Amino acid sequence: MKIENSTILIVDDISKKLDELLKFYSVHDVRVIKNDEKDEFLVAQANATIKEAYISSSNKKYLFLCGTTFRTEAQNALLKIFEEPPKNIVFIILTTSKSSILPTIYSRISYKNLRKNNFSKTIDIDFNRIDLKEIYQFLKDNQRISKNEAKELIETILLTIKKQNVKLNAKQLDFFDRSIKLIELNSKPINILTTLLLSLHQLKL
Repeated sequence: MKIENSTILIVDDISKKLDELLKFYSVHDVRVIKNDEKDEFLVAQANATIKEAYISSSNKKYLFLCGTTFRTEAQNALLKIFEEPPKNIVFIILTTSKSSILPTIYSRISYKNLRKNNFSKTIDIDFNRIDLKEIYQFLKDNQRISKNEAKELIETILLTIKKQNVKLNAKQLDFFDRSIKLIELNSKPINILTTLLLSLHQLKL
């Protein structure tokens, strides 16, 4: 499977999937960027990615960014280049968890979940027409979710919005990131979800 466009891949085993993918590419067109000391993608790797992306190439150049976790500062450093990539540059992100990637990254790069036996909540809400009754019921159904489930749910909400072609501005996208951070700081998930959904409700007013 040769991937021709920038993509986030959620996989069971990063090394194994990387080996499978590299068979489809010329070694001259590929750069693998990862932390050799541990499986965390840091600002140093982000800076290496930016530097490599701006080295011009007449052929497509595929940058494989690998990490079980991606430091928030590293992702923020990459936002601009993901939004406006140099010519002939394709970013392929390999990680093992949806929660390792910020919502603002998901909004810029397409996503595929290749994990086996992966459970993901589905959201049966039309965010173009969301009303207060739906918000109340949704919050009631999810009032006892855990910290990790809340993070997954926020990411699923963003992916659902993207599929429904609901337009979010930079401030609204940033709120998704801040919601994840607040949950990591042990804010109550139900409070964060309430604020997030009410802000989305404002989109259609």
